[in-house]
Amino acid sequence: MTSAQPHSQQAQPQPQPQPQSQQPPHHPPQAYPAPGGQQQDYAPDATQGGGVRRPRTGARTVPRIRKARLRVAKADPWSVMKVSFLLSIALGICTIVAVAVLWMVMDAMGVFETIGRTISEATESTESGGFDLESFLSLPRVLTFTSIIAVIDVVLATALATLGAFIYNLSAGFVGGVELTLAEDE
Repeated sequence: MTSAQPHSQQAQPQPQPQPQSQQPPHHPPQAYPAPGGQQQDYAPDATQGGGVRRPRTGARTVPRIRKARLRVAKADPWSVMKVSFLLSIALGICTIVAVAVLWMVMDAMGVFETIGRTISEATESTESGGFDLESFLSLPRVLTFTSIIAVIDVVLATALATLGAFIYNLSAGFVGGVELTLAEDE
């Protein structure tokens, strides 16, 4: 054997690559109407480098509305608790602001003074001057009472919403949950 390489490792001729034919690129049909308003197909055009749209025959002119039927099978109690907590805090703040504005409007109109005078005359006796409604319904006292009610409301609303999520999950296990039908706007 005069050759340095064994027969199986000798260089074999490589196949030459075949030249590929030049085909225009594939352009899928368009799903949305052309800017002119009509539905068109895609046909090649050399001037724009891409193509020209030609109208399709027999195309639908009424838009199709897609609908989906979904079922709410489970409400996560943790997320319900977080959302209800934030919403009840917002409701509590709105309540405090509304009570403060209402008190200021009623005070400016003289409602407390008029009612206080009437109650004072009705409860007046020889030894005492009667009940002083204006000092009892002062703004700090009213806002303190409203704040206490708002805090109780936050705690109760959060607890009731979380309990409602647990009850919904139990009932959805029996009956399957609430079914919704969603439609896409066109």
